[in-house]
Amino acid sequence: MLNPMGLRPQWYLMLLLPLTLGVSGMVSATDYQQGELVIGQVQPGTKVWLDDKPLQVSNTGLYVFGLGRNAAPEITLTTELNNALIQTPHRVKKRTYLEQKINGLPSKKVTPKAKSSQRIKTDNQQIRKVRQGKTPTQAVNYGHSLGPAWVTPVKGRISGVFGSRRILNGVAKNPHNGVDIAAPKGTNILAPLGGRVALVHEQMFYTGKTIMLDHGLGVTSVYAHMQHIEVSLGQVVKQGELLGEVGQTGRATGPHLHWGVTWQNIHLDPLLLVD
Repeated sequence: MLNPMGLRPQWYLMLLLPLTLGVSGMVSATDYQQGELVIGQVQPGTKVWLDDKPLQVSNTGLYVFGLGRNAAPEITLTTELNNALIQTPHRVKKRTYLEQKINGLPSKKVTPKAKSSQRIKTDNQQIRKVRQGKTPTQAVNYGHSLGPAWVTPVKGRISGVFGSRRILNGVAKNPHNGVDIAAPKGTNILAPLGGRVALVHEQMFYTGKTIMLDHGLGVTSVYAHMQHIEVSLGQVVKQGELLGEVGQTGRATGPHLHWGVTWQNIHLDPLLLVD
């Protein structure tokens, strides 16, 4: 049986993590950090649990899971094959997040009017539906090994980082759930990893022109504030393929791409996925 190996995406083509048996009978392994997407591989047919939650495993034995902004300091992976159980404890490093203040925004962009509430609710329902979907394991994008590393979708200045808490006109908002990349309007946005276009929306309240990609095994990515959308719903795109152009639609103080990555409904740090 293969022991479970949690592999960081930028290393997973070459790195095999050493596992050692501890005194408790559990397998000890390397640490992770909050905001990380973990990709592992087991022998096909193996069942995998994250703590007490079963994970989806591809036909080739791939599994993934995400550690959110405030993930617990320790997790346990359990695998089962032929009635043999192996438990793997992992420590999760706590991160410190920035605080970002933005003033001078129109009041309607900070506290939406009541008539906008239903529109916002509908937008969120569409996004949630994509994130709750389960792509068949045989359609997973990661390939037969552990797949390609992600690439940055836009070249530009990082203007907003994952996990930072924004204070808009003095009002504390939810932590930033992705990364912002400032770039001129019309700059090409390229697919950082192959996937299926699972959402296309021309005008969401907060994010303007928005698309989402489904990469399989519960991993999705979102691209917001676009000026132009090049792809269509259901289209399968390859890594590096044109998705659209940078814009300033929705609630945006300047032209930029908001790029977010989630595992199921857990927001992850996109910058941990690229070299």
